[in-house]
Amino acid sequence: MPRILMLDCKQEISSFNPLPSEYGNFHISHGDELLAHRGLNTEIGGALSVFDAAGEIEVVPTIAARAGSAGLLSAKGWAQLSDEILTAVADRINTVDAVYASLHGAMGADGELDPEGHLLTEIRRMLGPDRRLVISLDLHGICTDRMLRQIDGLTLYHTYPHVDFADTGTRAARLLLKLMDSQARPVISRVVVPALVRGNELITAMGCYGDLIRECQRLERDGTALAAGIMIGNPFTDVPELCTQVLVMTEADADVAKEESLRLAKEFWPKRHLMQANLIELPRAIAQARTMTGPLLFTDAADATSSGATGDSNLILKALHEADHPGRVLAQIVDPEAAAAAHKAGVGATVNVTLGGAIDPDRFPPMPVTAQVALLSDGEARLETMGTPLEAGPSAVLRFGNFTVVVLSRSVSLFDRALYYSNGCNPRDFDLIVLKSPHAEFHMYDAWVEKNFNIDVPGATSANLPTLGHTICARPMYPLDDGVTFTPEAVVYRRGTT
Repeated sequence: MPRILMLDCKQEISSFNPLPSEYGNFHISHGDELLAHRGLNTEIGGALSVFDAAGEIEVVPTIAARAGSAGLLSAKGWAQLSDEILTAVADRINTVDAVYASLHGAMGADGELDPEGHLLTEIRRMLGPDRRLVISLDLHGICTDRMLRQIDGLTLYHTYPHVDFADTGTRAARLLLKLMDSQARPVISRVVVPALVRGNELITAMGCYGDLIRECQRLERDGTALAAGIMIGNPFTDVPELCTQVLVMTEADADVAKEESLRLAKEFWPKRHLMQANLIELPRAIAQARTMTGPLLFTDAADATSSGATGDSNLILKALHEADHPGRVLAQIVDPEAAAAAHKAGVGATVNVTLGGAIDPDRFPPMPVTAQVALLSDGEARLETMGTPLEAGPSAVLRFGNFTVVVLSRSVSLFDRALYYSNGCNPRDFDLIVLKSPHAEFHMYDAWVEKNFNIDVPGATSANLPTLGHTICARPMYPLDDGVTFTPEAVVYRRGTT
């Protein structure tokens, strides 16, 4: 009976977040705890569905380490995390026939700017040259040369906002089983595009990026390629190989892989201008909002916790308050001291606190408020899309004037409505809602708000990319530099099977 080892490691970081992340940021599951992903919209859940249906496959679950997006992982944290992951793998790898690794691709650690590459190198060393190793990655990841040299195959997300977590794991599992039954020497062609992109055209259901992704899906579905995708990277993970890249995998035909990857890269390059965020200055957005019926959405992509920001920006909240915005405003903010003060005071009490700048006070000077404590919670919820847990720590709903603010103790993903709902707030009950994410699924907000304003304010994940201050990624890079040119070149990776 074939035995397949499974592991999972995910974190997305912003190099521009001043607070390092630590080992404690990670939720770690061991062994059979991974089987709890059955039925969930996760890569592990999707892969398990394939292995379970195949019959006569023995799954060997080892470890899952997942952290919310945050700052660069500390050297100490990385040392402890990587040792724990590789020890868990080493304990079982000699008993298995193949490995599936569910990864993100946009990790970064102090002293190791390619953590996934390090893990895969060590796993390949333990696995040897003959057994198959397949990975899955977020399209916001950075797939490095070192990673590609270790693997037999890969699958990538095809949706943004992401909804195809399980589908990506399903495709990875099917790919792995196919390779295990084949003596073929699979080929992966990679074309690096010197562009960083952001904005509405990346929404795959409607944007021009989605049109190209559907070509990748077509290549997979009609059998031209075993796997295909376009990774746009996470522009906030400032590492040497940050870029956009096209990846096309075939069973053995290098010419087809090269031809299709080059074609897709050539189609992508002229569209890079469209794939930039359409931002509006905050004073203008507030002035326009005052004249509109609403409801309205103010998107704070610069403080997107799901992309690695701190979550403690008060810039939009402060500006709305100072402008005496008349509508009912709903917002979220990470501020553990304010949350603790609310819990100490109790529901119904009035507290004098500051909001914002708890982590990044240089960008976000704290904002004094006198507020009523409307609700207290443990900050636990589940993401609407994936069903996986959120643990925001002791949380509170504070009200002052026409403002309602959900105050969290920890930075967690805020790309849906989960922590609004779990704290007794329905966004539909408000005139203006602040979303700390570049996008949410269409039905969550855009389907019913009058206007979604993408606000141009500072932050660790600002979509105004040239303002961030990249110092590590390859240059020249669009839009960080002027006059960037592109001559497509394909690099082919082929691992032996004997």
